[in-house]
Amino acid sequence: MTSHEGPTSTTATRAAPGESPERAAKRRSATRGAFFAEFVDMFDIYLPTVILTPALIYFQPAGRLDPGLAAIFTSLVFVTTLVGRPIGAAVFGALADRVGRRRSTIISVTGFGVITLLIALVPGYSTLGIASYWLLIVLRFLDGICLGGGYTGALPLAMEYSTKSRRGLLGGIILAAFPLAYVVITLVGLASFALFPLAGPDSPYAVWGWRVPFVLGALLAFVLAIYYVRSVSESEIWEAAEAAKSEGTSQGGAGRPLIAVLRSRTFLQVFGMMTGFWLTQNLVTLFLPTTVLRNLVGLSNNQLTVALLVAYVCLVGSYIAAGVIGQRIGRRRFFVIAGVLIATVGVALMAVLVNGRGLPFGLVVLVVVAFSVVVTAPWGVVLPYITERFRTDVRASGFGLGFSVSVVIPSFYAFFLEGLGALMPYATAVLVLLALGGVLGAVGAAAGPETKDVDFE
Repeated sequence: MTSHEGPTSTTATRAAPGESPERAAKRRSATRGAFFAEFVDMFDIYLPTVILTPALIYFQPAGRLDPGLAAIFTSLVFVTTLVGRPIGAAVFGALADRVGRRRSTIISVTGFGVITLLIALVPGYSTLGIASYWLLIVLRFLDGICLGGGYTGALPLAMEYSTKSRRGLLGGIILAAFPLAYVVITLVGLASFALFPLAGPDSPYAVWGWRVPFVLGALLAFVLAIYYVRSVSESEIWEAAEAAKSEGTSQGGAGRPLIAVLRSRTFLQVFGMMTGFWLTQNLVTLFLPTTVLRNLVGLSNNQLTVALLVAYVCLVGSYIAAGVIGQRIGRRRFFVIAGVLIATVGVALMAVLVNGRGLPFGLVVLVVVAFSVVVTAPWGVVLPYITERFRTDVRASGFGLGFSVSVVIPSFYAFFLEGLGALMPYATAVLVLLALGGVLGAVGAAAGPETKDVDFE
């Protein structure tokens, strides 16, 4: 297979030499950095969901806020972060393509470390009134921008240091930081709830207990930034591409990475595929715990926590396994198979769950694990695939936009369910939406080429 690099790389046709000890050391440092960047990113993303939600009463006027308005304010804390992430991916992706993956990562990681620390210091309603809520929302929006840039430089940097035959494995390992972060933040949340009582807006947890995990998140970000400063080298492939541009031997979207990406058919294909897989992913991470397991199956809070913890622990291993399988059989083939399995096996497992009230708890956990593994399988493969779809001078922008912008439409899954619910039973609407996501992911992958033999160098 020919390289997607085209004329932007002067070494595209060379056979890759054996990896030197120095190169291997750089690869290991970049991989560790990418893993921790993904972990810290997802740790921060889950902070509001797990840690802040019980403490939002601290930012509200006691008994004087309309329930509908309270729901809007609560949703804004999460939606603003979601809106900020694609913006950050665009800004820091372009920055990573122009000044380097390492420098962009250091700037964005330091940024969300500072903002997360500022969130931990926000005073409550008794001090600032409703302005405290708006301050929290603005900070979460800025946090989302920096979070969107945290992985945009770090993850392509790791892939550019990886040998071609190990991209699948390393990509699966790096993305496995996502379910691991959920496990850790859940355990931190359980410890916080146990140590700091929550009983109204003046209770220890509402006033200051929730701040401790946010300070921890900020410290993790600062440690990550220091690690990149001291231990991670800039991508040699990016440096070579920059040298080629300065010598006038490179063509393409130099200096305009965002425009070059958005105008490309490659972006449209990746966007379509990822829209499908984000839709199915949201049904696992958002809809499954909040609606299916809690309301339809009827799990208690403790049962829900146990079921999700078991599932996410299993996902750490399944992400890595998916990366290895995708490397062996090809990423395009893996995505097509995974999409079909989501639309068939995943739908069957979801049907069991939406009709699962009264099932033994052990059986529910088993079905939740199987469902989560099947539906999230593509995520062990997306990192190497998307980075392989874009040439060096726009790779960070392509990865950031392809990965993040595609999350926007699927985030309105609740509205899609309501619309379908007007035409069919709600439980059936869930199955239809899940199948639609799987089919869209499979068709999107089939529309693109195989990438596992693409040479970055």
